[in-house]
Amino acid sequence: MKKWLLATVLGATMIFASACGGGSNQGGSSGGSDNEKNEVIKVGASPVPHAEILEEAKPLLEKKGYKLEIEEFTDYVLPNKALAEKDIDANYFQHIPYLEAQKQEHGYDFVNAGGIHIEPIGVYSKKYKSLEELPNGATIIMSNSVADHGRMLSMLEEKGLIKLKDGVDKTKATVDDIAENKKNLKFKTDIEAPMLTKAYENNEGDAVLINGNFALDAGLDPSKDAIALESPKDNPYVNVIAVRSEDKDSEKIKALVEVLQSDEMKEFIQTNYQGSVIPAE
Repeated sequence: MKKWLLATVLGATMIFASACGGGSNQGGSSGGSDNEKNEVIKVGASPVPHAEILEEAKPLLEKKGYKLEIEEFTDYVLPNKALAEKDIDANYFQHIPYLEAQKQEHGYDFVNAGGIHIEPIGVYSKKYKSLEELPNGATIIMSNSVADHGRMLSMLEEKGLIKLKDGVDKTKATVDDIAENKKNLKFKTDIEAPMLTKAYENNEGDAVLINGNFALDAGLDPSKDAIALESPKDNPYVNVIAVRSEDKDSEKIKALVEVLQSDEMKEFIQTNYQGSVIPAE
């Protein structure tokens, strides 16, 4: 009799537990999956400094209930393509003029969710220690990214080497917009941006203009190794978080930008990069 009662009680307990557990597991699994999906922020980024900055931001985002996943890209094309195809939630690698040019060229429905930092572009040379030393007819190597030409030429104008035509939109300027070229500089513009550091290492040309992220990625210290650096003052080339227009008001994108613009992250950028990367104002 005792054995029969024990078996009956155990059987009833197992059925009850199975029913509750099954219902709980099914509901919990489904709910957990949805919650996890909503809490993950997947961002495409250049390795340096963007991915490094995002890594530093992970703990701050975790405090807000978000898990940050970083997908690294080493070119300027795939991060926007991945964003358009919804493989990532946002990307962090490009400045505003490049973003606008990409939107116009490819019809991307993207918006700037917030500016994070500036990477001063630098002039590098193994032959000369200053811009003043550049000889007449010197060859200047720039990337084949036309979106960067205006920025690079504006920098050379700022340093007194050239003068651009009056009234030209300097963010869209090309070598054809040069009005004065006192040293008869020659411009080579057929090298992809990631390969500029190789051109410098191989001592090609007389000087190479290199984007800050690629310089850092190659182990260069722009504040020390460049013979001239772009001024951050009134600089439109702020690196931004880009998102699809439909996601601009999402809570997780707001949280991402809020963290990256926080005082903690600004202090990290200032301390870690010592002027080679500057927090956006």
